[in-house]
Amino acid sequence: MRRVAGIDVGGTFTDLLLTETGPEGVAVRFAKVPTTIANQAHGVVAAIEAAGIAPADLDLVIHGTTATTNAVLERKVARVGLITTEGFRDVLELGRRTRPNAYGLFGTFDPLIPRELRREVPERMTAAGTVRTSLDEGAVEAAVRALVEDGCEALVIHFLHSYANPAHEIRAGEIARALWPNDYVTLGHALLSEFREYERGTTAAVNAAVQPILDRYVRRLQADLSARGFARDLLVMNGNGGTVPAGHVAQEAAKTVMSGPASGVMAAAATLAQSGLTNAITYDMGGTSTDVALIAGGIPEVSAELTLAYGLPIHLPMVDVRTVGAGGGSIAGVDRAGMLRVGPESAGSEPGPIGYGRGGTRPTITDANLMLGRLDPARLNAVTAGVGLDTIREAFTRDIAGPLGLTVEEAAAAVIRLGNVHMSGAIRMVSLSRGYDPRDFVLFAFGGAGPLHAVALARELGIPEVLVPARPGLTNALGCLVADLRQDRVNTVNRSLDGLDMESVHALLGAQAESALAVVSEERAEIEEVAVIQGADMQFRGQTHLIRVALPHARVSREELQALFEAAYFKRFQVRLPEIRAVLVNLVTSVIGRRKPFPLAALLEPGPDLDAARLGTRQVYADGIWHDAAIFSREALPIGARIEGPAVVQQLDATTLIEPGAVATVDAIGNLRVRV
Repeated sequence: MRRVAGIDVGGTFTDLLLTETGPEGVAVRFAKVPTTIANQAHGVVAAIEAAGIAPADLDLVIHGTTATTNAVLERKVARVGLITTEGFRDVLELGRRTRPNAYGLFGTFDPLIPRELRREVPERMTAAGTVRTSLDEGAVEAAVRALVEDGCEALVIHFLHSYANPAHEIRAGEIARALWPNDYVTLGHALLSEFREYERGTTAAVNAAVQPILDRYVRRLQADLSARGFARDLLVMNGNGGTVPAGHVAQEAAKTVMSGPASGVMAAAATLAQSGLTNAITYDMGGTSTDVALIAGGIPEVSAELTLAYGLPIHLPMVDVRTVGAGGGSIAGVDRAGMLRVGPESAGSEPGPIGYGRGGTRPTITDANLMLGRLDPARLNAVTAGVGLDTIREAFTRDIAGPLGLTVEEAAAAVIRLGNVHMSGAIRMVSLSRGYDPRDFVLFAFGGAGPLHAVALARELGIPEVLVPARPGLTNALGCLVADLRQDRVNTVNRSLDGLDMESVHALLGAQAESALAVVSEERAEIEEVAVIQGADMQFRGQTHLIRVALPHARVSREELQALFEAAYFKRFQVRLPEIRAVLVNLVTSVIGRRKPFPLAALLEPGPDLDAARLGTRQVYADGIWHDAAIFSREALPIGARIEGPAVVQQLDATTLIEPGAVATVDAIGNLRVRV
């Protein structure tokens, strides 16, 4: 028997999905426990225990975490020092001359590394990689000692044009490591060997700021698991949708930013592949926020231009996820101008919505769904003490219905509608704003709250079909189970094709692949096959935007590169520019260790017939009136079942609302497919 656990830590719940594979097939266990904000490791251990398994019996744990993302957003990060080229200490603060507020004269920005902890040393490389000013090693040593005395826990060494020649950064790193009290030393070129000193510097700063936090967290988790007998492998999700061994994860801690949302997108891609679909907009609504991404042709969109917050671009390949502050716990109220507001403030897991009975007093989206009959108060997760609907009605009357002159039902419906507006805006950002027509996609709805709102969102956006996976509230945990091991490498070349040394291009592609393969191969037992995917970021001379071109092989010729780029440019812009030569800016290599496919049909055991799944009826408010809605148990639905709205489908981890006029069917692997 082989037991593998996928565990995702969200802002409200920690989810676990455990597979047991033996001679008789695959069995699945689930657990959903409140996230322990102070120390997420406690929630992970609690989830394993709630699944009824001993850590000693697990063969592999794959973990998605929000530890680094939350640390940066909340600015609960390590104290970091910076050593940089003389004259460039303020690059991280000057940035790209943008401003926090697009309009108006006010706004503040605090860089991750304050000015007094940014030290300059004499050195200078040219953009061609030649030495203009030699490194002053004595100045480096003095700067390191000063930053240690200033109480810095982590160090960044970030020199101008180190992507072209990292010799000075490497030597400064050797000096620093001999004096620094720990291993938290980040060299800018080692994490991101790409031009643009601002983005490379902020990426390195984020890495250093979260490195101690992630390292301590992973060590605590491993210690807690080891104390309970776990002696096998621990893999951690990265934001690129792949996994990395726990022993390597802290070295490039910035790559774990957005790892939680990325795992859900990877689960969606695996589900689509087994459902015969290729295009989907993923919609993950949890307790704190909503994450949206796009999958075209079966491949999740990946971007190397994530901006986590103002002034914090992270130029590392990551699944392109857009987040809005609208979740089940989003707090609703009327502001001083008399306007209804929903989010981004969230009740989280403590105290949570009023309906949780944990001390919450302010109305949330979850409470609105309870008020309108869409949720069953008796089936809520994380409820410690029953709270009657009268208590929720009083809060809505006090905070929303009274001030706005609405009935309680109208107030609750308005809260849901406004939350939907926020979420539909995020969906437009990943589809319409990039030239994709939502009508060509299905809406892949998951998260504990996503299936409640999906049909209304699809109707508003013109999306013809909603797909609700078998375990929507555990999809991020499933993503951990289906994610492949992945390593990405990027190096800047920034040369015109006319004068490019193609042998150096081939050598660099080979070195990238070799470096990434070395890390992936450490988990040979988990890998069925290894894929090496290589590409080039290119542009026409004089332009600033880049287009990524897939390379057919590592020995690509100059003529092939030009033809591939011109074809990609025409596909994107419908313009040909034969008189302008192309520039090769970056070379990119991704090494993917593909794991064994997970049989998604094992997530639900179908029932005998639709009547056996019927639980009764309940009054549900939709389209301004109350309806008698049929209630079904998701776990008991048979394959091929057909349900006409209005109806509610309940399960352990989520509730799906099939609105009036929509029709749902159960497909061959247990997905709920709703025609809008």
